Amino acid sequence: MPAAAYVRMSTDHQKYSTENQLETIRRYAEQRGFDIAEIFEDSGRSGLKVDGREGLQRLMREVQAGGAMFSAILVYDVSRWGRFQDADEGAYYEHLCSRAGIRVHYCGEQFDNDGSIGSILLKNVKRVMAGEYSRELSVKVFAGQCRLVELGFRQGGSAGYGLRRQLIDENRSPKGELLRGDRKSLQTDRVVLTLGPQEEIDQVRRIYSMFVDHGFSEQEIAVRLNQEGIRTDFARPWTRSSVHQILTNEKYIGNNVFNRVSFKLKQNRVVNSRETWVRAEGVYPSVVTQALFDRARAIIDARSNHYSNEQLLSLLQTILEEEGSLSGVVIDERSDMPSSSAYRYRFGSLIRAYSLIGYMSCTRFG
Repeated sequence: MPAAAYVRMSTDHQKYSTENQLETIRRYAEQRGFDIAEIFEDSGRSGLKVDGREGLQRLMREVQAGGAMFSAILVYDVSRWGRFQDADEGAYYEHLCSRAGIRVHYCGEQFDNDGSIGSILLKNVKRVMAGEYSRELSVKVFAGQCRLVELGFRQGGSAGYGLRRQLIDENRSPKGELLRGDRKSLQTDRVVLTLGPQEEIDQVRRIYSMFVDHGFSEQEIAVRLNQEGIRTDFARPWTRSSVHQILTNEKYIGNNVFNRVSFKLKQNRVVNSRETWVRAEGVYPSVVTQALFDRARAIIDARSNHYSNEQLLSLLQTILEEEGSLSGVVIDERSDMPSSSAYRYRFGSLIRAYSLIGYMSCTRFG
């Protein structure tokens, strides 16, 4: 009987290598009289969502299109099929297979997926356990990240214009600069921020001076920098948003800030309020003084003071109608309204402001 094999490996479970999964699947196929006609693989992919899992998406397309060249799907266990936070989502994809006359077999489990009451109960328990494992791991990882932030270590993301990422060992001795795309290879190594080239540092200080001392807007600063042929750290032209980021990011005064944005368990991206940020102050070399940074922030915050809540939401509604979607970048690119930070300050978070105008940012599932 022709069968398809599906294997998945995520970075949190190296012991479930695709080779080991295939060994168990092949042994199961031999014992049950299956001939593996095709292998669908997702390597280094999380099981939390179907997004990005091209192997599973391709498998489901063949199943739903009809005329698949296999009559069974062999998977190592329930968790390899997925660690969906909604257990019914994993059941839904299996139901699509069943409706097409294709049965899913979990080769490493201690039950046969034969539709009996016992197998249904065990399978549902396994689905819930697979999702719960990811939730527990997320809590532990977040707590660990917060602790490292408090110690002054950088947790992901680019350094930013005027700054660089520096690799240090467990004794905090410098090991070298990490270039864009580089990652640390040793678990005991850490990453901190250090000052970048002097010409970039000078431009950051100039941006603050133009904004605070000379009254230039972010858009006017961006235009001037572009006219002078100066590019961002991504070698792109400056925009109102990229200038605004420099004027509002605390890393330029040496602070290590974490949890500005949440994207836990691959769910919707949430921009958090300042009160929920995890912060370690003065752990990096500062590019500008605290006084200058505070003056810039005061100017930005004051721009929204003369707007009522209703006016701010009305402006947000107007942007939504014109742009079709909302995000911090979309808001910050508009010169005819307050910045995204003003909305966070007034309403606690962007998500809260979005909800007040009936807009819910969502992700389409493939």
